[in-house]
Amino acid sequence: MSARKISMISMIAAIYATLTIALAPLSYGLVQFRISEVLTVLPWLTPLAIPGLFIGALVANLFSPVGFYDVLFGSLASLIAAWLTAKMPAKWLAPLPPVLVNALMIGILLKTVSGLDVTLTAAMLYVGAGQLAVCYGLGLPFLYVMERFRNRIPGTGSHL
Repeated sequence: MSARKISMISMIAAIYATLTIALAPLSYGLVQFRISEVLTVLPWLTPLAIPGLFIGALVANLFSPVGFYDVLFGSLASLIAAWLTAKMPAKWLAPLPPVLVNALMIGILLKTVSGLDVTLTAAMLYVGAGQLAVCYGLGLPFLYVMERFRNRIPGTGSHL
């Protein structure tokens, strides 16, 4: 793997982790607005974002109040969502996998281990609402901007 590709993966991981940790009050909990989730649309442009998002989530989740379970399952959710995002046939669908996967997996995680007094459905809806706001409200416009620079992005996807 070239130094340019490794740099791209590292940059995505660092930005994701930094934004999540720096904005911790918004990033963790039942209603989360992880601004770093804006980056979850990047696998639609380049598969290099998949390991970058996974590593970034892993590092960020080390600081989660949920602890080990968030490191394990939160990072896995990010990996699954990133992989699915890379497979989306249309740009407007790119934010959908992070919304659905996180609503499901993180909703279950928070209901199971956080001790919060909410139903599973409510936990999934709360997580999903935050994801929807960030991934579609900020992520999709971000993807449109980044697409203009696709010729400068290493490993650009084939559906462009």
